[in-house]
Amino acid sequence: MALKKYNPITPGTRFKVGVSRDEITTDTPERSLLSSIKKSGGRNSSGKMTMRQIGGGHKRRYRIIDFKRDKDNIPGTVKTIEYDPNRSAFIALIAYADGEKRYILAPHGLKVGDQVMSGPKAAPNTGNCLLLKNVPLGTSIHAIELTPGKGAALVRSAGTSATMMGREERYAVIKLPSGEARRILLTCRATMGTCSNPDHGLITLGKAGAKRWAGKRSRVRGVAMNPVDHPMGGGEGRASGGQPRSRTGKFAKGAKTRNTKKPSTKLIISRRKTTN
Repeated sequence: MALKKYNPITPGTRFKVGVSRDEITTDTPERSLLSSIKKSGGRNSSGKMTMRQIGGGHKRRYRIIDFKRDKDNIPGTVKTIEYDPNRSAFIALIAYADGEKRYILAPHGLKVGDQVMSGPKAAPNTGNCLLLKNVPLGTSIHAIELTPGKGAALVRSAGTSATMMGREERYAVIKLPSGEARRILLTCRATMGTCSNPDHGLITLGKAGAKRWAGKRSRVRGVAMNPVDHPMGGGEGRASGGQPRSRTGKFAKGAKTRNTKKPSTKLIISRRKTTN
């Protein structure tokens, strides 16, 4: 993967930086694995706007992803590496030996023609899905389950990976991309390797319209509002607005928001690293 700079033939391409999609092998998705997406525009069933900064965007179709990886001990061949408009990582179309096709999150380095497998007979190779009890220590993993059989919930975005640190009784100790170390049941599954598209965080959109294509509308700063509209509004000139806080008054810098009575708190060994 490499970054792609554009010739400044328009104002929108002057500062645009994209990702060279040399890994993508086709632009035609598998029709049997598509479904429709309904957009709300941030409105509820009554038509009232309940979420701001949502609306518009290019029409999409959802790619049905196999997050459970429960097709055990049946080898599959990578047919294509594809772009998915619904996520930052690329996806891979797998054709299994019994004829079934499924999409999975594509690990970095997976190529067309490679073999993947899940289950207890799978080797710890890139793209294979194993139980955490079978994952070697120090290995990079992604698409990690939190509840056995429920499907991957953690480490699914582009370029991310977690590290298998150790095992404690019936738990695996995993270091997550945020820096948090926590315990996860050994009966949960994870995929070997790092998520694809690692340069995704380095792109520059180049113009406001590119953000609107993604279905995101412009955001008005609280300090630019009137006092009736936001706690940080008002003041003479470019006043800072005092303590940063949300529209509802919740402090935005440093205030801990996690519920200490949450059952999973006892599974967290060390919290994520913060800049505050």
